[in-house]
Order: sequence, then C-alpha cells, then structure tokens
Amino acid sequence: MPRKYAPLLTAATSLLALSLANGAAAQSVGDGGGLPSNAPNFGVPAGQPGYGDPSPAPNGNSANRGNRNRDGDGDGGERRRVVDVTPYIEVGQVVSAELSNGNDAVTYSTVAVGVDGVVATRRVALAASLRYERRIGWDDAIGDNDVISGLVRGRLDAAPGLALEAGALATRASLDGRGGSPDFTVGDRSNVANLYSIYAGPTFGRRFGDLDVGAAYRFGYSRSEVEFAPVLTPGAQPLGSFDESTNHAAIASIGMRPGRLPLGWKLSGGWDRDDSGQLDQRYQGLFGRLDLTLPVSPTLALVGGVGYEDIEVSYRPPLTNGAGQPVVDANGRFVTNNAAPRTIAFETDGLIYDAGVMWRPSRRLSAEARVGRRYGDMTYTGSLSYVASQNTGYQIGLYDGISTIGRSLSAGLSALPTDFTAFRNGVDGALGGCAFGNGGGTCLGPTTNNLSGFAFRNRGIVASMSSRGRGWTVGVAVGYDRRNYVANGLSALPTIDGQVDESYYAYVAASRALDDRTTFGFNSYATAFDSGTGLDALSYGAGLDLGHSFLPRLQGNAAVSVNAIDQDGFNTRVFASALLGLRYSF
Repeated sequence: MPRKYAPLLTAATSLLALSLANGAAAQSVGDGGGLPSNAPNFGVPAGQPGYGDPSPAPNGNSANRGNRNRDGDGDGGERRRVVDVTPYIEVGQVVSAELSNGNDAVTYSTVAVGVDGVVATRRVALAASLRYERRIGWDDAIGDNDVISGLVRGRLDAAPGLALEAGALATRASLDGRGGSPDFTVGDRSNVANLYSIYAGPTFGRRFGDLDVGAAYRFGYSRSEVEFAPVLTPGAQPLGSFDESTNHAAIASIGMRPGRLPLGWKLSGGWDRDDSGQLDQRYQGLFGRLDLTLPVSPTLALVGGVGYEDIEVSYRPPLTNGAGQPVVDANGRFVTNNAAPRTIAFETDGLIYDAGVMWRPSRRLSAEARVGRRYGDMTYTGSLSYVASQNTGYQIGLYDGISTIGRSLSAGLSALPTDFTAFRNGVDGALGGCAFGNGGGTCLGPTTNNLSGFAFRNRGIVASMSSRGRGWTVGVAVGYDRRNYVANGLSALPTIDGQVDESYYAYVAASRALDDRTTFGFNSYATAFDSGTGLDALSYGAGLDLGHSFLPRLQGNAAVSVNAIDQDGFNTRVFASALLGLRYSF
C-alpha cells in the first residue's frame, strides 16, 4: 500500500474502532443473499455482503433523508405490521466553489421529488429511497441537467417457502477508477456515468421431514450511460468502461442437518451466465458439489466440500486502426469487431474443494474460515459476525471469486436487507456507497467506483457496522478490494490481462434527532485507487446537514460539504458546496 494512502487506512481504522467501542451495530456476514433460511445461495463469495433478511421496520425522516428502524427486532421472526411511505417535494439553492485551480464558483437551483418508505406486513417486506432532481444552472458554468437516484429492495412471500424478490439501483458511478470517484458531481466534472441496475427472481426453501430442499433463480440487468468520459494522463490506455449486461443465475440444493446422522450434508448445483456489451463479453459457469458439516462440540464444527466446476470467460477482439491500435468510441469504450471469432480469455474446469471450521458459541457470535482450491488457484474465505444487542452487531468478511460488473451489481442488490438505511449527501442528494439495515447491509462502492468492462478475479476484505440505538443511526464500512483482470488472447490489448487494480475505501455516516423538530446528519468517505498501470487516484470528502420542521409537513434544510480528488498527473481539486432548501412531505 503506497505511503500516501496510509493516513486514509489509519483514520478509517480509528473510526471503526471508536464506533465499536461505543457499541454501534453492524451487519452479519453470510452467503444467503436474502434467501429463505434453508434455500441455496447464489455462490456469493464468503465474506462479501450476502446477509440474511431481517425484519423490516419503519423509516424516519432525518436530515440525510435515510430510512430508520424503530422496531429494532432484526431477528427474522414475526413482523410487526408497518406501512410508512413519505413522498416529498423539495426546492433548494446551491453554491459550489473550487478552492483550488482558480477558485471558480457555480450556482444553481434544484427542484426534486422523491419518496422514502418501508413496508413490513405478514407477506411483504420492502424498503425504498427514490429521488428525481432537476438542476437549473444560473450561468454557463453548469448546464441544466436531471439526476435520478434510488435504491429499492423488496420481497413478497407468495406461498409457504416461496418468495419473489427484486431490487433496483440508480446512481452515478466512476467509469475508470484512475479518474477518481464521482462522490460529487457539480460543475466541471469527468469520469461520470449514470448507472442503473435491477434484479428479480423467485426463491424456494422448505423442509420435508429431515430434508431441506431449496431452489432459486435470479435475473439481472445493468446499464451505464456516459455523461463525461474519463480524463486520463496523455498516453494512458483506457480500460473500456462497462456498457450494459444481462445475467442469469439458477441454483438448487437438497440436504440434511446433523442429528439423524452424525454429520450434515448438502448436494447443490448451479448455472450462471453474464453477457456484456463491450467486446461481447461472456461469462458462463457451472458447478456441482457436496458439502459436509461434522460437529465436534456444541459450538464447533468441521466443514468442507468437494465438487466440479466449469467456468469460461470469452470476448470478441476490438476493431483496430491502420496502426494496429484498438478503436475507442467517444465514451471511452472499445469498439467490438463483431465479425471476428470469439476468444477464450479464461477457462477452468475440474475438481474444486475446501475445508475449514465453523464456530458458533452463542446466537450472537459466529465465525467461519475455509481454505481450498478453486479457479485453478488457492482460495481463502471467511466471515465473523457479532450481534451485541437487538440493534448492535459487527462483521468482518474475506472473499474470493470470479466476477463481472453486472454480476457484482446483481449480487450486491440481492444482499441488501429489506430495512436498509440509505444515507444521502445533504447537498446533492447522492446515495452513499453503502446501505445499512438493522441486521445487515452491503457496500456497492467497490463496484461503482470502477466500472471496468472486463471480467476479473475479485478478492478482498471488509469490516462494517451499523447502529440504530440511543437516538443514533450509524453506519461504518472499511475495506480493501482487489481485481485481477482476465483478458488473455486479446492481442490488441496486451496489457489488460493480469493487470491488478486495488481499492482501499472507508465510509462513515450518522444521523440523530436533536429534538422533536430538529435532525442532524453527517457523512464522509475516502477511496484510494492503486492502478496496475501506475495511475493512482485518491478521492475523499465529508458533509454535514441540518433539518428543522417549521410546520408539521414543512422542513427547512441546510447542508455543507467539502470534497477532493487527487489524481496522478493532474492538480489536486478541492470543492466546497452549500445548500439552503425547503422540503414539503405529503
């Protein structure tokens, strides 16, 4: 890790340690992705956010426009009936000034409509934060534009054991991590895409006698629309940003828990496919495996599995010019040579296996660690979860897998809890990189901060926490994410295959009701990107917002934020922004 990024990780670790010491709550790590307890999972790498589906709860109307949980249950038991949906309209005035490189300032007005809500009934669990904003510039420095942002996750229990699930995301994202992270999008900006993603599908999980039977299917679609192509140093080769993709995943399993037999067992098999627009990228995987669980004490068990897997990643080559260089369109994407045959960039098939331990000394504390062989290499995965109280818990996760942007987005959305808190920036209303629920949450920041169009081996570690007690709603996440790109056989792009990109990130957000009429919010982020090409970027910022209700439905909002990008080859840019506005809730 470069020395200049050491303060970022030190500060992030200190914030996490401080939050833990004060008893803030965290997500529990798992692989369920919100499936019924005895349904199979979609193979989300252990340690990646794949949390259970805690009991939803009502939302609050805090200054940061987040959803709150007053229930504090989070145990997946009988739901208290709650329908709390708050549409609103908002107007505001924003001034943003660049504190470096000339002190340019822009002013614009905003008109926004949105809805924050949560529904929790016997059969329905849903949380949503949706917002459309029209920005009206006062001069040529910033043109009129529309911003759509939102996060939705829901589940309908259609019949005993059968659930229909769906989720959606709309946000702004980075096309290339080397150009910095677009956590602020005011004035002269680049490297920004509007990103949209949805997923939906049924899940089934029932117990028949001693047998647990499960099945699930998930369809996902994602698309990015380029607003401003990445600005990189002269001569830097673009990575070719993500365009759009469709993905399908299906899985089924049957097994038996320890009891009738001295060990538990599960047979499972699945299929996964992702088709992406850039270079006609295709990911396809098949697997089948047997997993065993052998209890050695009331709190400790040995776990392991063995099976077969077949994964293939392929592309079509890019068009090239007379000099043999790949052709790039106006959005920084490689143009596909559709007449050329498909090239296999990564392929593995054969035996897979892993073994480890599972430790559950109480209902509140659980840990699992595995080591094995997969993708033709050694793999290390694990998770630790501690639920300190009804509203308090912590998690650490270690993950490893082959992925694409489309598959990562679908997996991340399906991992969201249905009672999440969506923290927003008080000035521009942008969604934060993570969402937190009473019993869990997930971070999409590692995906949205670098929309590369190539498949990659994805490894990393994340520690996170969330809290909804003593008047506070708090979420913290600190992590490291590593991508090793797979693009073997693309002779026109010889530097892509094997390139390693690393991200270090930290996210902290909190809100509190100061009294019956006044709310306070805080959010901060930092992302350090180390590129395999030697072009690095550091993005960071923080914001404060305050809301005060003058009338039962009329609230005044004030917010300030400071954001910066330090990109190799360019001057550091620092922006300060402020907002005054009014919100009317229906």
